[in-house]
This record gives sequence, structure tokens and C-alpha cells, in this order.
Amino acid sequence: MGFLTNKTAIITGAGRAVLSDGRCGSIGYGIATAYAKEGANLVITGRNTQKLDAAKEELERLYGIRVLTVQADVNAGADNAAVVENVVQQAVDTFGDIHVLINNAQASASGVTLADHTTEQFDLAVYSGLYATFHYMKACYPYLKKTQGSVINFASGAGLFGNFGQCAYAAAKEGIRGLTRVAATEWGRDHINVNIVCPLAWTAQLENFKNAYPDAFEKNVKMPPAGHLGDAELEIGRVCVQLASPDFKFMTGETITLEGGLGLRP
Repeated sequence: MGFLTNKTAIITGAGRAVLSDGRCGSIGYGIATAYAKEGANLVITGRNTQKLDAAKEELERLYGIRVLTVQADVNAGADNAAVVENVVQQAVDTFGDIHVLINNAQASASGVTLADHTTEQFDLAVYSGLYATFHYMKACYPYLKKTQGSVINFASGAGLFGNFGQCAYAAAKEGIRGLTRVAATEWGRDHINVNIVCPLAWTAQLENFKNAYPDAFEKNVKMPPAGHLGDAELEIGRVCVQLASPDFKFMTGETITLEGGLGLRP
């Protein structure tokens, strides 16, 4: 247990997924595990209730913390402000306060070129990523102001470097980066720090891709100079823990690339 004991973190897209070797298989669940080990109570969201229930059972059993699961899906056909307000209200009703908001959830039709992208595919990325981040930040602001909390948003090297076949995903992620910088400027006086993480981690989704399409995997997934893809808990989740710590309150509006050396930029 650590400095997050009895504090509350909302983590979107945090359903349980595992790799074939039993290790954590999703970035959201890796973050949730890292936060649970620091004693935080968690509010986790996602579209798949079975994965959320599995996450709750394991996190509560292993780490003795409390987990609230809320099925939530921000999309083009929903009343998204109401969807997010429901999550935030349940969090406050259950735990009283919100100390950390982590916007990790994102869906996209990666691999489809810009010329072939449909409006529906573009909406999928923008709503699940950019709009979701906007709504969660807006709904959580009064509580984060009270607790002088932290926001950690997720972007991607796809936006930083213009990855082939990821136009909607890159657009959503760069929108999130812009939104984060504005929030850092506006919320600094409230002692809320707001930062971006661009991760590269070995996940169940990548593992499935490698097994199903080994040739495409070899061409598209580059090995970083560090010699391995990141561990979702130890190399992504642990950094997210530190970004919410008192030691990092003066850092805000920054983009942190956790890509083992692939995220080099001027």
C-alpha cells in the first residue's frame, strides 16, 4: 500500500485481459493493477461487463481494495454527457471523492487508409477517444478541484508520427493532446496537473494479431531500442502511479512517450 491508499481513481477501458503466459494483457488493466497495489479504490469502465467483473474479482481478492464497475460506452448514438455523468455520480456516491482520472479507453478501425475510411469509422475513434476524454474531464473537474487531483490522458505515437492506416485514431489522439494542454493551462491554478502518456506495450490484442497475421505483425510492429515491448503494469501502470504522486504536481501539460526509445522526437 502507498500514497494512494483510500483515494479514488477512475480508469476507463480497464477490463481484465491476460496474455498466454498469464501476465496482464491490457494497458487499462495494467494501470488498475498498479493503482490497486498502491491502495487506491477504483472505478473501472468498459463495454464488456464480463471483463469488468473479472477485473473486480481479481483486484479485490489480491489487493484488498474496493472496485466499482460501470458499463459505459461513449459513441455517436448515445447521450454521452449522461453516460459519463452516471459513471462519475456512481463514483462519488460510492467513494465520496475523485482523486485521479485516467482516460485510457479507445476504439478504432486501424489499418484502414484515409481514402478508404468511412464516416462511421472516423466517428468510432473520435467519440470513444476524444469525446470520452472531454466528457470525463468536464464531469470530474469539480471533484478534482476539491481534491487537487491529477488527470492522465492517453495519446499515441500514431498521432506523433503519422502512422500508416491510423488516420482516425491519430486524429483522436492528437485532439486529446490538445485538450490536455488547454486543461493544464486552465486548471493549473486549481492545482490539478494534466499529462499525456503515449504507450507501447505488449497486450493480448497485439498477441492475437501476431498469432493470426505473423507476416503483417512483423512488418508493422517495430521492436524498440529497449529490446522489448512494454509491460502494461510495470512499465506503463507504474508511471501512471508516479504522475499522480505529490512529487510530480509541477509537471503538467507534458507528453510522456513510454515506447522504449521509439518515441524519440525533437
